[in-house]
Amino acid sequence: MSGFDPEWLALRETADQRARDRTLMAKLGARVGRRDGVTVLDLGCGAGSNLRALAPVLPQAWQSWTLVDHDTALLEAAVEALEDWADDSENFGEELILTKGEKRLTVDLRKLDLASEIDKALDWRPDLVTASALFDLVSESWMLAFAIGVARRGIGFYTSLSYDGREEWTPAHPADQAVNAVFQAHQTRDKGFGPAAGPAATAILGQAFLAAGYAVETAKSPWRLGAEDKALIGALAKGIAAAVRETGDVPEAEIADWLAAREAEGVRSVIGHEDLLALPK
Repeated sequence: MSGFDPEWLALRETADQRARDRTLMAKLGARVGRRDGVTVLDLGCGAGSNLRALAPVLPQAWQSWTLVDHDTALLEAAVEALEDWADDSENFGEELILTKGEKRLTVDLRKLDLASEIDKALDWRPDLVTASALFDLVSESWMLAFAIGVARRGIGFYTSLSYDGREEWTPAHPADQAVNAVFQAHQTRDKGFGPAAGPAATAILGQAFLAAGYAVETAKSPWRLGAEDKALIGALAKGIAAAVRETGDVPEAEIADWLAAREAEGVRSVIGHEDLLALPK
């Protein structure tokens, strides 16, 4: 999978945290709350934002997290960001000991290629597997095998912020529909796992876990971006424009005019995402 810029991940984290569906997170917390401690496997961890969102929601005072990514630079960024986030931290190389409020977290950071080594990660048999903004980048066949692997081990699963293709921009622009259609098509290109599921990811994943005998719930988690998110809106628009340019399906002048409109003052947008919780019955 192509790497992500730590600056982009930092820029989007506030919008991500704001967008997550709180009801689904509460249900997750209630389910894992039956345990004295909890072990969590975070796939495609990036700079660790998923841990920072979920650790306060999980009721256990003791939590053991394994953060997995293929990108060494992102794992290094995760260490730095988690140490900044924690009230206190101890760094033992591949393991961090973090204190946040009344919670104590052990965090192992591991480099792993999820495209070929997902079974190795699942064999660690955590109580919970989680990921954020990952599954729209992987293929349907990978997701089906993943769901089977999780279910075979009886592990709970929660993921957030899978892109669902919905975009609303204010003020509207004549090229909005064309740009969005081409961008969605671009999102289904191979990101290292085969043809990506793109906006269909949550539906595919939900059906896979239902077929595996799990109870599945989904919820919308859209970004709602306004004036305070100008930097994120600008970076997002540039990324969309770059992807659309790669296809050659929209005239350059039209892309440039659309991008200029999106970088102007006062732009607002709603970018659709979905969360999913799948638990053994």
